[in-house]
Amino acid sequence: MRRKKQLSVLLIAAMTASALLTGCGDNGKTADGKTVIELVHYKPEAVAVFEQLEEEFNATHDDIQLKIESPNDAMTILKTRFTREDYPDIIGIGGDINYSYFVDAEILMDISDYEGLSTIKSSYVDILEGLEFVPVEGTYGVPYAANAAGILYNRDMFKEHGWEIPETWDELIALCEEIQSEGILPFYFGLKDTWTCLAPWNALAVDLADADICKQVNRGEATFTDAYREVAEKTMELLKYGEDGPFAYGYNDACTAFARGESAMYTIGSYAVPQIKSVNPDMNIDSFVMPGSNNKEDNVLNSGVDLQFCVTSECKNKEAAYEVLDFLLEHDNVQAYLDNQNAVPCKDEEFELAPEVDGMREYITEGKMTDYQDHYYPSEMAVDAQIQTLLIEQDVDAFLAKFDKDWVRYNRDIIQMVKDYEAEHGE
Repeated sequence: MRRKKQLSVLLIAAMTASALLTGCGDNGKTADGKTVIELVHYKPEAVAVFEQLEEEFNATHDDIQLKIESPNDAMTILKTRFTREDYPDIIGIGGDINYSYFVDAEILMDISDYEGLSTIKSSYVDILEGLEFVPVEGTYGVPYAANAAGILYNRDMFKEHGWEIPETWDELIALCEEIQSEGILPFYFGLKDTWTCLAPWNALAVDLADADICKQVNRGEATFTDAYREVAEKTMELLKYGEDGPFAYGYNDACTAFARGESAMYTIGSYAVPQIKSVNPDMNIDSFVMPGSNNKEDNVLNSGVDLQFCVTSECKNKEAAYEVLDFLLEHDNVQAYLDNQNAVPCKDEEFELAPEVDGMREYITEGKMTDYQDHYYPSEMAVDAQIQTLLIEQDVDAFLAKFDKDWVRYNRDIIQMVKDYEAEHGE
């Protein structure tokens, strides 16, 4: 049996004081007898498209009323509600360590019988299963939308100068040298906001470290000192081709600078495009996969589940919840979300993708992708801040030693869980 009590403690520890959303009532019914399905999601930036979906669903369904909540601090609110046993019917969350906690704490329903899962790309289902601390029977989320991270570039600038898209690390460095020699800044980073340090780190890590390195460490089979050295060194090397004093500028500064043509490239995900285009709506942007390895075949797309829908274990109206999922997965509704959020579809159908991911289209189509490494990192470990410290102090040995030490400190319970599982089931 999974450690429900143990994970509940982790959830409580992650909470801060917050106003609570109100559930839909004990019987889940409206005054006129409609079944109420409450959906709480963590994408407040997508509130407009969710309001549209809610309105369309309720206009076309006589027996179900869909209530969608888009709070600013959804994860804190959800964790608070779970500890109070006040569960919404469906939650919209990312594929990260919070999902892992929820699965292990038995907060989510096994939806293996949901027929809509057959329409989802297997690569994204595999990514979710890879997040489980220990193997768990069943399926607990419907991947909906993903994002793609690597390197955005100014398409017009590249065309004007005749620069070629690099496919290996040496080609990337040679390109940076060429761009720099022409008096142009290769990259703008904006590393004042610590989370931005994860963008180049994740994109390099999927090329240079095993996809399951965190699980290997939890099993005592590997260390980050060995696995992450090249990732750390190459992340530092990229800084040579960025702006002076990158830690004085934040995410918005970097988006603005890139939008104004102050750099040829930007190491960030597709999620940054709306912010960039808010400054320069006509900017011609494309992207390519980070070529972290000198073996082209080892380079993969850094992509993870940015939004998935999970039915909670306390949902009293599973059939109605599945009907909501069916609606959300309708082709036009998925396309509306993709258009609104510049996202990548998890559904295995032909969709119109944003031109900003043209250079990644082959990887998306073939499913040649690996999840973000930071989706396995506990938030308490503050890996983004650790990477920022690495980039400031340039001490790889100290960074790696602290990473290994802190990993044991902040994952002690999970490491013990893995040991217990293997003692009972074998590796």
